[in-house]
Amino acid sequence: MSSNLKFSVLMSIYYKENAEYFNRCMQSIWNEQIVKPNEIVLVEDGKLTDELYKIIKIWQKKLGKVFKVISLKKNVGTGRAKNIGLQNCKYEIIAIMDTDDISYPNRFKKQLEVFKNKNIDVCSSWISEFENNENKIISYRKLPKNHEDILNFAKKRMPVNHPATMYKRDLALKAGGYKHMLWFEDYYLMVRMLINGAKFYNIQEPLVKMRAGFGQISRRSGFKYIKAEYIFFKTIYELNFITKQEFFKNIIIRLTIRTLPKNILKIIYKKIRN
Repeated sequence: MSSNLKFSVLMSIYYKENAEYFNRCMQSIWNEQIVKPNEIVLVEDGKLTDELYKIIKIWQKKLGKVFKVISLKKNVGTGRAKNIGLQNCKYEIIAIMDTDDISYPNRFKKQLEVFKNKNIDVCSSWISEFENNENKIISYRKLPKNHEDILNFAKKRMPVNHPATMYKRDLALKAGGYKHMLWFEDYYLMVRMLINGAKFYNIQEPLVKMRAGFGQISRRSGFKYIKAEYIFFKTIYELNFITKQEFFKNIIIRLTIRTLPKNILKIIYKKIRN
């Protein structure tokens, strides 16, 4: 593989997204990138706002055939929408991007260099987190570097920062692509790719800025989220990815965290991130 390897960027968008954030996202993956994508695939997950359609049209006019837009009549959810996009990507290497995040200018260059120099199938990185000002980083989401450590980490937490991930299309498809798994579609795909023997690597520096903060994690509570976590971990236990002991440990720890007061949750959040 060479550093000029052709690749697609895959994103899905729905009506609640902020048009200004989406425009900033597009600027970061096109205007500012050292190595630009050969294709950008955007899946419109149902009907969007006029503001979003306006920004999409501006970028269609600017990028032409590079910018492929797939419009779904109904909202099908992020997992199903991304799976449709995955199947419509032209190139073997796919870079994931969330439509409200910002890629550093060297993101794609750094990741393609890893594909060139290492025998890996999935390459992600750390991410920087900010709340309002993209230049004011409040925390970092750091992850293990090498495959064996990533594999072990995946048994308890998401092993990559998915919005900063680049992977081989054929291996994602062989693992079944994105499947519906409420709030855990990305994690579920990564686990199935690991089970199928895909080799992972995390670059030890942030390559994406994410709009995040405590508000995001504080919403991950309540019975519906606890139920979704239970279903996910039960599923990967049934796939023999984790042991029965690991399954119960995950459930107990997460159940405890989800029911904590928000001020205590904030302290735990900061420790995990930094």
